Amino acid sequence: MIYTIAVILLVLWLLGLVTSFTAGGLLHILLVVAVIMVIYQLITGRSAG
Repeated sequence: MIYTIAVILLVLWLLGLVTSFTAGGLLHILLVVAVIMVIYQLITGRSAG
């Protein structure tokens, strides 16, 4: 579940970069959130739901 959300956030971020959409740093926030979620998943060692 976490990985699915992270992938969705990464896709939205890449889509924003490709279309040159800027929303006050929202794209970079999406990237940071996705990376944090993946790191949290790896640290806790919980199985992906």
